[in-house]
Amino acid sequence: MPRLFTGLSLSDQIIDILTSVRGGLAGARWITPENFHITLRFIGDIDDVTAREVFLILGRIEREALSITVDGITVFGGDRPRALVAKIVPTPALMELQAEHERLIRRLGLPAETRKFTPHVTLARLRDTSPFELANFLGMISHIPRSTFEADSFEVFSSRASVGGGPYVIEASYLFREMQADVLQYRTA
Repeated sequence: MPRLFTGLSLSDQIIDILTSVRGGLAGARWITPENFHITLRFIGDIDDVTAREVFLILGRIEREALSITVDGITVFGGDRPRALVAKIVPTPALMELQAEHERLIRRLGLPAETRKFTPHVTLARLRDTSPFELANFLGMISHIPRSTFEADSFEVFSSRASVGGGPYVIEASYLFREMQADVLQYRTA
C-alpha cells in the first residue's frame, strides 16, 4: 500500500485564490493546484491489512461540516525557509477533528505523530531561496483575501514516491453530517 495520510480537500474557489500566488520566486518548487490539501494526520507506509483497518476506524467519525478559513501566506522553516504555506485558522472544530484522527490511528497501534499540528496548505517547497527575495515575494502577495469555505468531508489520500508535492490520490472519502440548527418545537394546548 502506498504512503497514506488523512486530510481535507479545498473548494475550487480557495484553489483558485491560492493558485494566483504561484510563480516568481527563485528556488520554489510549486505544488500543483490539484494536490493542494490540508493534512490532518500523516499515517505513513502501511500494509494492506492495516490500511483496511484505517479505512474502517475512520468511518466511526461523526462530525458536522467544518468552516475552514485561509488567513494569509507564511513560511515554515525560520532562518532556513523550507516551505511557503497558506495559513489555516485553527478553529476548535478543526483541532478536535485532527485530535480524533490521531486517537483513532494510535488505537490501531500506529506510532504517535511527533509534530505539532499546524493547519496549513503547502504551496511550494523552498530550496536556497534568499530571505530578501522571500520578503519581497511575501510583500507582493499580501493581497490574498481571508477566505472561508465549508468542508463537507475528509479524505484518506495516498502519495507515490516523488520529489515533494504529490501526486496524491483520494483512496476514501467520509462525508460529514449536515449542520443541524437546534430547533425546539413547542406544542400549544
